[in-house]
Amino acid sequence: MRIVYLLTLSLLAVALTISPARAATPIQTAPTPIPTIKACLICDEGLPQPVVRGVMFWMDGCPHCEGIIHYVLPPLRAKYGAQFDLLMLQVVDAHDVDTLYRVAESYNIPKEQTGVPFLIIGDHVLVGSDQVREQLPVLIDDYLEQGGVDWPENPILADFLPTAAPVPSASTEVPTATPAVPSTENESASPAEDSHSESVDRMHDSGFTLAIIVMLGMTMTLICSLIAFAIGRTFSIPEWGDWLSPALIVIGIGVAGYLSYIETQSATAACGPVGDCNAVQSSRYAKLFDVLPIGVFGLLGYLGLLIAWLVRKFMHHFEKPAAVGFWGMAFFAVIFSLYITYLELFVIKAVCIWCLTSAVIVTLLLLLGTPPTLRQFAEPEDE
Repeated sequence: MRIVYLLTLSLLAVALTISPARAATPIQTAPTPIPTIKACLICDEGLPQPVVRGVMFWMDGCPHCEGIIHYVLPPLRAKYGAQFDLLMLQVVDAHDVDTLYRVAESYNIPKEQTGVPFLIIGDHVLVGSDQVREQLPVLIDDYLEQGGVDWPENPILADFLPTAAPVPSASTEVPTATPAVPSTENESASPAEDSHSESVDRMHDSGFTLAIIVMLGMTMTLICSLIAFAIGRTFSIPEWGDWLSPALIVIGIGVAGYLSYIETQSATAACGPVGDCNAVQSSRYAKLFDVLPIGVFGLLGYLGLLIAWLVRKFMHHFEKPAAVGFWGMAFFAVIFSLYITYLELFVIKAVCIWCLTSAVIVTLLLLLGTPPTLRQFAEPEDE
């Protein structure tokens, strides 16, 4: 059993120091604002008059966007033909998310109410599949009766709009768009949720190998801890080794505190050469039950672990429940971190180095918390 735990500790130590084989190649190679947004025109040559033109932000893998693309837009295209011209901008990475946020802010829509699909048509902004499905057909009819409407006059969108498109018969002076504020029931996806990178190699260079190693380490630690309790034996740690737990907890508090700041203040995370922290932090999975930021949840967990360790160390009357509580919280933290890492790898398609750091910390805390907890159950038998 001692050998298995030592192998696990070695694996986790490698995970803390390993770096990707090669750095991710930056996508932005030109001074253009967002070269990764892909434009796709739904239109024909020789557009008749009048014409209604709009812009829609969407994201690959977003079920709300796919519902609009597959079930709402085709009937409208069949009905109006070339009189309905829609420029679709695909949100691919964190730079694109930032552009979407800036566009929304220009229409006085805060980040928490911004999602995809995000459609601008005339003097209206539609956010979420419900608004697009219900209001877009009506708006097209209204604008056609008024003689058509041109592309949104927004300087942020200027670089993405077609430069040689015919001008509709309507006046080119389009009123400033006013947002249709999404209701709480409006279906929209967070701008970074379910995002997919275009390059598989780029994804693996962005910390995917490291994340897989951390997942294997967490899985091995969970199995070893359960086996230790099943057989009633585990490795022993020296007295000074027990003080590693509060040191790791302090580091974990720093990591969770930083993530809490990023998530609550909508700030940009410093990711370094590994992963895309901002894509992870701006996804819908960055909040537990869409309410509590994961960073805040982790911060509370680390504080609970610190309290349990202090009680076990200095309040001997509560040593056993404190040891069991510490082990239980650490065990749950590893399972939760395993789930978050799985989401990063297979759902969000982006890795957060801060999240991986926290995952390694809680895994080490589980290893360090297992021997003291087993001793509490073995002491009555020894007596």
